Amino acid sequence: MPTYEYECTQCAHRFEKFQPITTEPIKICPVCQGTVRRLIGGGSGIIFKGSGFYQTDYRSSAYQKKADADKKPVKKSDSKTPPPASPSTPSKDKS
Repeated sequence: MPTYEYECTQCAHRFEKFQPITTEPIKICPVCQGTVRRLIGGGSGIIFKGSGFYQTDYRSSAYQKKADADKKPVKKSDSKTPPPASPSTPSKDKS
């Protein structure tokens, strides 16, 4: 439910009222019983709560699957490099 702001045309009293959209606007000032007009409000801003919000947080699931596939390492099965040589052991001469 939105909060509406009202102002009295006679006494300039300003007040807010939390009411459903379907409810009729208030017409009588609670202070002086004069006529009231509803003001156009700027509305409320978007409130972001949490650890962080990024453009990529709300991408489609197809995009996320493709991004995950791109992140996986490529396996090199046909490697042309020789296996590493075993370390040579120095010979022990007994003289």
